[in-house]
Amino acid sequence: MSIPGSRHGLVGRQAELNTLLDHAQRTRSGKTATIIVGGEAGMGKSRLLTEFAQHVPEGRLVAGGCLELGVDGLPFAPFVTVLRQLLRMHGPELTAAAGGGGELPRLLPELGAVPDDRRDARGLLFQQILLMLTAAAGTEGLTVVLEDLHWADSATRDLLVFLVRSLDTAPVQIVATYRSDELHRDHPLRPLLPELERLPEVERLDLAPLSPEEAAELAGAIRGAPLSDAEAEALYSRSQGNALFVESLAEQSLLLDSPVPERPRELLLAALRRLDERTADVVRTASVGAVSGGHVEHELLAHVCGMPHGELDAALRGAVDANVLHPTETGFRFRHALLREAIHNDLLPGRHTRLHLAFAEALDALPHVVPAHRLAAEQAHHYHAAHELPRALSASWWAAVYAGRKLAHAEELRMLERVLELWDRVPDATERTEGDDRFAVLNRAADAALEKGDPLRAIELCDEGLRELPAEGGTEVQAKRGLLLRRRAQARYDAADRRAMDDLFTSLEIFPPDAPGYAMLLSLLARGCMRAPDVDPTEHPVLRRLLDVPEQDGAADPAGNRRLRLSQHALAQAALDAARRTGDRCAEADALSSIGSALFNESDFEAGRSAMERGALLARELGESTVETSNHSVLAHYLREFGRHGEAVEVLLETLDRLHRMGQSNSGAPFAASNLAETYWETGALAECEQWVRNGEALSPPPKIRIYLATSRVRSALARGDLATARRAGVLLQDLNPLSQPHIQAVQLSVTARVELLLAEGDAAGAVDLARTAFSSGDFTSSPGYGWEMLDLFSEVLAASATDRRVPADGAAELRGLIDRISAVMPLRGPVAKARQATVAARLAEVSGAFPAESARLWRQAAELWRPLPLRLRLADALLRSAEARAAADGDRERSAEEVREAAELAKDCGALVLRNRAEDLARRLGLPLDASSGALPARPSGLTPREVEVLRLLARGSTNAEIGAALFISAKTASVHVSNILAKLDVANRSAAGARARELGLAEAQTTPG
Repeated sequence: MSIPGSRHGLVGRQAELNTLLDHAQRTRSGKTATIIVGGEAGMGKSRLLTEFAQHVPEGRLVAGGCLELGVDGLPFAPFVTVLRQLLRMHGPELTAAAGGGGELPRLLPELGAVPDDRRDARGLLFQQILLMLTAAAGTEGLTVVLEDLHWADSATRDLLVFLVRSLDTAPVQIVATYRSDELHRDHPLRPLLPELERLPEVERLDLAPLSPEEAAELAGAIRGAPLSDAEAEALYSRSQGNALFVESLAEQSLLLDSPVPERPRELLLAALRRLDERTADVVRTASVGAVSGGHVEHELLAHVCGMPHGELDAALRGAVDANVLHPTETGFRFRHALLREAIHNDLLPGRHTRLHLAFAEALDALPHVVPAHRLAAEQAHHYHAAHELPRALSASWWAAVYAGRKLAHAEELRMLERVLELWDRVPDATERTEGDDRFAVLNRAADAALEKGDPLRAIELCDEGLRELPAEGGTEVQAKRGLLLRRRAQARYDAADRRAMDDLFTSLEIFPPDAPGYAMLLSLLARGCMRAPDVDPTEHPVLRRLLDVPEQDGAADPAGNRRLRLSQHALAQAALDAARRTGDRCAEADALSSIGSALFNESDFEAGRSAMERGALLARELGESTVETSNHSVLAHYLREFGRHGEAVEVLLETLDRLHRMGQSNSGAPFAASNLAETYWETGALAECEQWVRNGEALSPPPKIRIYLATSRVRSALARGDLATARRAGVLLQDLNPLSQPHIQAVQLSVTARVELLLAEGDAAGAVDLARTAFSSGDFTSSPGYGWEMLDLFSEVLAASATDRRVPADGAAELRGLIDRISAVMPLRGPVAKARQATVAARLAEVSGAFPAESARLWRQAAELWRPLPLRLRLADALLRSAEARAAADGDRERSAEEVREAAELAKDCGALVLRNRAEDLARRLGLPLDASSGALPARPSGLTPREVEVLRLLARGSTNAEIGAALFISAKTASVHVSNILAKLDVANRSAAGARARELGLAEAQTTPG
């Protein structure tokens, strides 16, 4: 534990200490848990942890602190410290438990050579750290303390979130501290804290100010004598219970009579002014070098001070005796970070610059004094503060290189941006960056921004690079421009910028065909064209020379879809040929995925599956699990389109299991999890769907995947009748603004969920408006699986709007025209689409006023197409529609009853409460029991028969005899007879009184939610 000791016992924090100890005990006997300790600076967080550490068994606690330097590009700082402590405690066998060295040398170079960069290395690194902590915890448990999260770099925050969500059953306690007063509006920790606190394994502990009695007790312990009442009152009014200020005030000789500084900084500097000048000078020097969590190495300090050893030792002894510095194993640490900050900020400008330069040069002379992972970052910090720009650029470059090797892309980007900032002011910048010119640094920074997940910054950097490249040039210049355009296209795609395809086509015009990256460009173009149905590859002159596509056959395919699909296939094949020609095997695996998609789009199931499986196998051989996972996830999507949901589940579960075993659950897993949730939703496995939504959300998914997950949550909640949950997820969908997404599937899925939610809320007018807006926002024929689902749902919207007077007639008519036009050109592949086509036809026939017999025939046809498929909710819906239409057409109540019972059983198995309620309602209206063995439905109050109960329900709604007859599949005359019988049995005078009596009996007709 790096926290220094204290000269007095713990005061005023016993309850908080007990909370930490109880939390540790629960962790040891249960599973991983995290507690976040917050409080303003000086509240006593470090002192509390010092006491807590003394109660934890030896060897069961490790600690690391986030450095104030963290914002200057030093990634994973607290975890590097923690891992080194664990290796000292357990030896090299601990790395064997984590699967060998693997990616760990990125953080701990002493373990071996840093492996070559791989796309999925970050996920593997995180998993190996997780395995190390699990192994170190064993059965006795482990506490990991992370101090000062307010200074944490992006990489540290990412790793912390991963561990909190992934350690699971290991007896690991994570204790993290932060200063609450440091969290300004834009502080990156501010949005992360509530996200963590929502997790069940995370607790929060906030340190409040000491009470007046506690403050007096603490001051008395420091002074060695109790305070008088007057002193206690003065102390509390001046300190407000801040433990650090209490200590600082208590150290003054005259608590009442001496003037007390009004500002905290002056209060802290009082400790410095009590020292002799030689000691104070050493402390000022130490404040510049103590960038590592308030710690400065003794050897480094001695080098900068340049004093004889005896004089330096005497000065340091004076600082320790005055409780300004605390000794550590290899140096000294300030009593409190605030104290170091106050002293450092009090330096005069000239002294500040000279001391930073002295420490930077001392690090050059004594590189062994600080760990290798801190050297470049600390030098970059000192040289920059000293205005030594050439050396600041060099150190920033090497800090960026180091951050890149660690896969800490946010810190890499920050350091590269500093290099770019200094570039024009350093004449020999190219020599200081291993020969990389400014373009190479810009390109590298754009790549880091993309990896960091900041596409907007990547676009800005690409724009800057494109502006700086000459307009004309040879192959080398064109290759650079083409590479930047391709990278900007990827960034624009991630940023929902529809100009991404323009960049890809522009890049194609200038990208040399033999240059590295050309094959990947073609593969990206092929995939982009498939997602953008309004883009025809053959219209581009460069691609026209590559592709051999037949002329459009307008008679055979009025929409030109077949020719378009063939051109997309040809483009994917050109990407594959280029990949094999240039030896780009990663692009080859990616192109095989594009070819598989093209073949599936041509309804060639077996060939499409084969291509995708070959691409996934090649990606696995290359160690490119992101490409492998993408192939499997897309394959699962097409398996679902062909009704092979069981196989899709197997593919996705195997993929996720493999990612977990490889330690790459943080890479590609969110997409697979969202696919799995959707697959379970379609099969009616609602509990499994919601579990995988939670699993996917725990993996910090990007916005597109969050849309997919929120969609599944909305639809599953609606099926269960949980409107509140559906509404909350619907708000998230709206906030994500899915209609602006370039991903056509994200638009389709989110619109479908939001329309279902509007129907459930009874807002048919809103559903009509959203459906019309969605259809006008793009051409969905490139994604016909979801396209047919939208047509199915929007046809249901039309049916709902027919009985809702709030829906304008022209709006409904426009929607009907759109449905007719789009369904005529929507590609039809696979049995699921054919079942949806039949369902659309049945719904539209009802809207058009088809005869009952025709409606019944169409619904029977739809139900039979759904029956062999595993989409149980869709089958149940079709069965209920068929039963209702059959009863209205020919009065075949027995066959209708069979369909209702089958639908009710399916709904019950799925946990689909809304469908179950619909089945029960229809059974009542038919006068039939859901259980065939139970005979007639039981009689109701006042001797009413089951049929009379149903009539009474409708009476309570104000229905006429004709409306009652239509609802219950009887004639108006028969309904009139039932009404007369009801009035007599209830002994009421009229229909209104009968309705009131029905409400008293709880028999009023319930409004059902559309299912």
